[in-house]
Amino acid sequence: MHPNPVFHTHTQDQNLAFARERAFGVLAVSGADAPWLSHVPFLLAEDGASLGLHLLRSNPIARALKAGPLPARLAVSGPDSYVSPDWYGVEDQVPTWNYVAVHLTGSLELRPQEELHDLLDRQSALFEERLLPKPAWLTSKMSQGVMERMMRAIAPCRMTVTAVDGTWKLNQNKPDDVRLQAADHVEAFGQGMELPVLAALMRGANGHGT
Repeated sequence: MHPNPVFHTHTQDQNLAFARERAFGVLAVSGADAPWLSHVPFLLAEDGASLGLHLLRSNPIARALKAGPLPARLAVSGPDSYVSPDWYGVEDQVPTWNYVAVHLTGSLELRPQEELHDLLDRQSALFEERLLPKPAWLTSKMSQGVMERMMRAIAPCRMTVTAVDGTWKLNQNKPDDVRLQAADHVEAFGQGMELPVLAALMRGANGHGT
């Protein structure tokens, strides 16, 4: 995470709300030669104290968890973009990259297989309700026996969250007029993801992280 404290002024509740809404991230666990990474959807508890996810049983992380819980970190990324020094309209600036990211750190463990179906139902419900008015997809729509057969290939996991850290790098360290000018250019010419969202966050940002 970026070391400048001006980019870390969002509250824990704000960071958790961002992660809960995003519900997708990169899970990292230490491996023998390099970190094991897995891109996973997840379901964050309302109190932010734990999250549920599932892994293929063939995933190295799932295999390692058979020996017991492991320290883990889940990186949740938001909008991002390159920012050209020319976009500030003032001299002696350097290139940078604006972004939003939240890291959830804790202990990851395998859960009993009986918990998997409920986890999958709750995960699909979270995403399906965002597609209204489309009728929600339900696991009950699966042919008899097919869901059970597919579930044998995956394992439910839970991470107990012990730390939350968020970086909201939105040019809060620049004067308002400079930041707003950069936001206009990010929206029009930025290189990254979700440029209008990032530009809107930049426009609403200031040195207090609001």
